[in-house]
Amino acid sequence: MKSPDKMVVHRLGMDTSGLVVFARSMDAVRGMNSVFRTRKIERKYEALVCGHMDKDEGMIDLPLMRDYECPPYVRVSTDEHQRALVGLTAEEVGKKFLEMPKDSLTKYEVVAREEFEGQPVTRVALTSISGRTHQLNVHLAAFGHPIVGDSTYGMGGDATANGGLSAAEQDALAPNASRASADVQKSIGAAAKGACVHAKTLKFRHPVTKEDVSLSADASF
Repeated sequence: MKSPDKMVVHRLGMDTSGLVVFARSMDAVRGMNSVFRTRKIERKYEALVCGHMDKDEGMIDLPLMRDYECPPYVRVSTDEHQRALVGLTAEEVGKKFLEMPKDSLTKYEVVAREEFEGQPVTRVALTSISGRTHQLNVHLAAFGHPIVGDSTYGMGGDATANGGLSAAEQDALAPNASRASADVQKSIGAAAKGACVHAKTLKFRHPVTKEDVSLSADASF
C-alpha cells in the first residue's frame, strides 16, 4: 500500500482549511506535480481580513524573501533588506536567506464587507497567482488588512509586523488609504479563535484522463 504522504500533490498554508488533492497512482502524482509546477491550475481562496477594503478588487504585487530577522518566516523584500545581506555567507545565515527575492502577485476581490465582534472585516476571494510560501498572509499584512486570526503575520504575531515593512515603506510600496488601524487589528486578534482563510476552489485538467476537474468546498466562517 502506498504511503498517503507520497500521494499528496500540494500543501495548504499554515492554519488554512479547505481542499487538498491526493493522487491515486504514481502517474497521477507525477502529472499533478507538473500541473502545479507549471501553474496550470486555478486556485481560489476565501478569507476574512481586518478592516473594510476600499476598492472592490485589485492586485498586490510585492516581492518576497526569507525573513533573516525572524526566521523561518517570510517578509516583503526591499532594497534595504537586500543590502543587509551583502557580505554574509550561507554558513552564517543559511543558503535560503541568500536567495534572490521572488516576484509574487495576489489578486483580491471583495465578496462582502462585514463585522466581526463589532469590528469591520472584509470577506475576499483571493487568487495566489505566483503561489509563494505564506504569500497570502504576508501580502495582506503588508497591505494593511491581515487575515483575521493570523497568529503569525497578524498584529502581535510571531513574524515581523506588516510583512516586514515600516509605515513609510507601506506608503511607498503598498499605498492603501483603508488600512485597518492597529486598534482594530488588536481587537479582532483578541477575539479570533483561528485563522479565517480557506482553499475554496481548484480547477485543473486531469493529467491522466485529460478531463477538466472543478472542485469546491465552502468555508466554515
